[in-house]
Amino acid sequence: MDLMPPPAADDAASRTDLAGRADAYAAVPLLNCVLREVARPLPGPQPSPDADGQRTYLLPGADRLLRVRGTRRPAAPEVYTEGVWQRVGHTELVQLVAEELRRHTGLSNHELPAEMIDSRDTVAALLAARARATPPDDPYLRSEQSLLTGHTHHPAPKARGGGPAAGWLPYAPEAYARFPLTLLGLREDAVVEEGDTEALDRLGTAPPGYRLLPAHPWQLDLAARDLAPAFADGRLIRLGTTAFEVWPTAALRTVYAPGRDLFLKFSLDVRITNDIRRLWRHDLLTLHGTDTAVRSAFAAFDGPAAWLSDRGHRTADFAFEQVAVVVRDGLRGHLAFGATPYLAAALAEGFDGNPLATTTRPAAWWRAYLAQVVPPALAAFAGHGVVLEAHLQNTLIAVDADGMPVQALFRDAEGVKLLPDATRATSLPPVSREAGWERLVYCLVVNHLTEIAAALAEHHPGLDPWPAVRHELARHELPEATALLTAPTLPGKTNLLLRWTGADGADARYRPLPNPLIAG
Repeated sequence: MDLMPPPAADDAASRTDLAGRADAYAAVPLLNCVLREVARPLPGPQPSPDADGQRTYLLPGADRLLRVRGTRRPAAPEVYTEGVWQRVGHTELVQLVAEELRRHTGLSNHELPAEMIDSRDTVAALLAARARATPPDDPYLRSEQSLLTGHTHHPAPKARGGGPAAGWLPYAPEAYARFPLTLLGLREDAVVEEGDTEALDRLGTAPPGYRLLPAHPWQLDLAARDLAPAFADGRLIRLGTTAFEVWPTAALRTVYAPGRDLFLKFSLDVRITNDIRRLWRHDLLTLHGTDTAVRSAFAAFDGPAAWLSDRGHRTADFAFEQVAVVVRDGLRGHLAFGATPYLAAALAEGFDGNPLATTTRPAAWWRAYLAQVVPPALAAFAGHGVVLEAHLQNTLIAVDADGMPVQALFRDAEGVKLLPDATRATSLPPVSREAGWERLVYCLVVNHLTEIAAALAEHHPGLDPWPAVRHELARHELPEATALLTAPTLPGKTNLLLRWTGADGADARYRPLPNPLIAG
């Protein structure tokens, strides 16, 4: 892939344009967090978002006024200083947010502001790189590699751990990367595996006494010091690279090999959004049981919904988390005939060929979308005690030749939670029904449907997406779904406060948000 070098020293206009675009991209999710979690809208009438589009908020901790333009993608932040509104760039915005959070929480945090700056700098590097890179022809891969904004309500969604861009840019999906995997030989007496891992043995040839272990090149760079003794004593050996390239998906550490129709998920010691993206021992030890529960639930469904199974994993007993790899089902055995899949998050953010934007029947498109996404998530919960992490990055939407949604495919057993009934015959840790439902509402409705609905309304002015959502939920004989239609609020995850207060990455704390499902 031809990655674009930094702009030439004399190209000041190009650098200024790139810096401004990077600031704008990085400000959107940070402002969304601030407006959701700490800011207070000023009382009284607000201007219409389609007039000037400016809305004013109070930052109570810092006692400052902040105004932004737009709603779904807030932009052009300004603060009221000495009687005038002054525009703030991304660096100043980070400083303002840090001051507000220190006063709001009484806590200091030097790590998160650095992550916010890293996220912005990452966007700048990605913009420069993709300007001379070629996007994939395949529409599915193009959707997976389209996310320059990423998580719409996270303060630093594109942070890459603070390392130099040269270390991660060759593996960045947003830069249209593709690369071969490194093949390792793992000595047989050190192999730990569970489930179906046969696909790994077909990636190459291991010498006698060894098993094949593919590795992400960035993974090996990050873990080089820890793995050096194993390479020195022969527990690990290098066998070259795969004969084919893989494409990193939106999740970064998960790659897709189209020719093999295979997804592989790796362990990365890098914080991406709230978590260090390592394949943790406790998750690997419960992965097979969780995946089995989800597969059983989907096997009972009548409709076309599909689960991309995390069917096995392989690792080393001396580096259980660092070199682990999870084998995930490919698309072809699950995809409806003639359908084209897209990442749901890409539909919300936008990309070339987005069927959400190009449909000429937005109301029918939306009804079809809901009919594919909502029933399997509710049926898994109600009938099988399975709480899918049905957010935008874990959901694929397949459309027919006319661009109409005909199937939903879900993935990532690591994020699935199980209710007590689903874990009764296992040692898996359950969540309560109340906590499971709250998580499902956040992932499915707040994170997912709200974003798709807003994007659809933005592309097709005049469409009110919420009556169709109410109608779809009302079709299901589930008490929690019925109650949701009249609940005053929905749970909004507080990613900014979670990161500022140093909460565990798996924690979820919610702030009540106005419920758009309530009929006006």
